[in-house]
Amino acid sequence: MNRRDVVRRMGAGFAALSVNNLASAHTVATPKQRVLRIAHLTDIHMQPLVGAAKGFERCLHHAQNLPDKPDLIINGGDAIMEAHGRGKDSVSRQWRLYQDVLRSENTLPILSCVGNHDIWCRQETKVCFDAGRQWAMDEFQMAKRYYSIDRNGWHIIVLDSVQPKPDGSWYTAHIDEEQYDWLEADLKNTPIERPVLVVSHVPILAACVFFDGQRFENENWTVPARWMHSDTVRLTSLFHHHTNVKAALSGHIHLVDRVDYNNVSYFCNGAVSGAWWFGKYQHTAAGYALVDLFDDGSVLNTYVNY
Repeated sequence: MNRRDVVRRMGAGFAALSVNNLASAHTVATPKQRVLRIAHLTDIHMQPLVGAAKGFERCLHHAQNLPDKPDLIINGGDAIMEAHGRGKDSVSRQWRLYQDVLRSENTLPILSCVGNHDIWCRQETKVCFDAGRQWAMDEFQMAKRYYSIDRNGWHIIVLDSVQPKPDGSWYTAHIDEEQYDWLEADLKNTPIERPVLVVSHVPILAACVFFDGQRFENENWTVPARWMHSDTVRLTSLFHHHTNVKAALSGHIHLVDRVDYNNVSYFCNGAVSGAWWFGKYQHTAAGYALVDLFDDGSVLNTYVNY
């Protein structure tokens, strides 16, 4: 046996040893486990017309009758059709209908955030805006307009993305300074090994906002601050410093998309009402998302037409 044969045989032996070690590692590897399944229902737009109550019932039945049903529902906001500028009696009827359907057709726990259509605001003032938002919070049984909870190894943050303009008039999308300071501290105090899911009504980051109407003109793309957060850069930069932030859910646009940016997945999850209960909105049918959260921090978001 010459030197070349010895080296060749030694190399083959090391290769076989490596393959065997890899095979052993593969056999003992523990597969990831799903720890939480969420039904993300957003933009229900309950109203006493066009069969909205029956449609909402069908959606709730669909989610709860799945062979592998959700552990909880996240209501992404715009639960009622329109509170802004409406009479108090009209808004009360919308809320009553929403609550009646939930009481009779739902058995799952619910987390909620406030959408722009949920806020009663007869006058364009901050006082009216704050009072209208409080009414919506009372309907959703929310103690705070933004909050966080731990559930099955995940940290879920619910933001209030609907803010009055500086003059108190109707609305723009971002989080205010008080809320940002809270969010910064909440992320800092969350253990790095605990994955984070962020929920907002208005998308923090989305692609579908570029396809809603004529958005390109005079060599420029324009996206209104009501359609996507105006503090996108600030929030995505904050998330970049907290690598346990894994995904963000939103609604508002009634379209479905996914944007992956800086290792965070941003899911815009359509609308339970589709085109406000008149069929599809563009190419997106009425639906909701099943959001599966796993123990390794991964997320599977699936849009379901019910």
